[in-house]
Amino acid sequence: MPIAKTSKRIDINQRRVINGADADVIQLYPMKHAFAWQAYNTGNANHWLPTEISMQKDIEQWKSKNVLSPDERQAFETVLGFFTTADSIAANNVVLAFYKHVTSPECRMYLLRQGYEEAIHTHAYQYIVESLGMDESKIFNMYREVEAIYEKDNLVLSLNEGVFDPHFKTGTLENDQKFLENMIVFSVIMEGIFFYSAFAVMFGFQRQNKLVGSAEQIQYIMRDESQHLNFGINMINAIKTEIPGVWSKDFQEHIIELIRRGVVLEYTFAREVFPKGIFGMNAEAFKQYIEHIADRRLERIGLPRQYESENPFPWMSEAIDLSKEKNFFETRVTEYQVGGALEW
Repeated sequence: MPIAKTSKRIDINQRRVINGADADVIQLYPMKHAFAWQAYNTGNANHWLPTEISMQKDIEQWKSKNVLSPDERQAFETVLGFFTTADSIAANNVVLAFYKHVTSPECRMYLLRQGYEEAIHTHAYQYIVESLGMDESKIFNMYREVEAIYEKDNLVLSLNEGVFDPHFKTGTLENDQKFLENMIVFSVIMEGIFFYSAFAVMFGFQRQNKLVGSAEQIQYIMRDESQHLNFGINMINAIKTEIPGVWSKDFQEHIIELIRRGVVLEYTFAREVFPKGIFGMNAEAFKQYIEHIADRRLERIGLPRQYESENPFPWMSEAIDLSKEKNFFETRVTEYQVGGALEW
């Protein structure tokens, strides 16, 4: 649609996450949703690429018959099987669903960055699978063959069908709630709950000094996903404020029920990953951990805690703190092509 000619100036008070004015072009100032601009700059500062991380030790350990137990191998493969599809689902949601309906320029800027980060994550999983010489068809087809992965993916895909409809438009209470539901399913359940048992498994390997190159990549992915989660929650809370009536009592109860469904699916997946337990972690501890995570997510969007479970893995809160690890940006050796160094 052509941009209408007008002498009207941008009014910051007309800026909305959805249903705002003048979404045809990205005009950042005057800026209303500063959280999005901060997220965009943080994402740029956190830039990384999987191929900058050495996989030599992982390759040696994976080929050895003495380092990893059969249960550890199964856990690692199942986690990768989930990750490989999860980030592609996330990328589709950003590019095909969120972006076209978001009218805040600064939020759109971060969504562009987020979409790129999802591509980096997909690249990372391929890099791990290829480096270790794993059976690619087995890993990349797990979402069809492992029921616990299929059920998690299916929850997300079944609930965002309406927003993916090419005729879908926000602007009515029903559709605004549908868009908000998709944001919550995507940001709170998918990125805020479904990733976290898999993260914990990978950091379990890291704590045992096993598959440390793979775990390091997952550590940077977790940092990105935490940023995606925070951005999504800020968008959710902004929409609640900007659209009176969207956060009704019935809608809140619906969201609580969806999150509770997500929790069950996640600890069911945990049982699939390690039926016997590894690294001192078992399915029951993961159930408690996932409930603890879910309560934190509920509180962030203004909903009551449902579980009151303690965190059985306190070390997980430190796993994302990269300042406690080596400084990735000081230890990596990278030559980026800039300016006149580029070859066309």
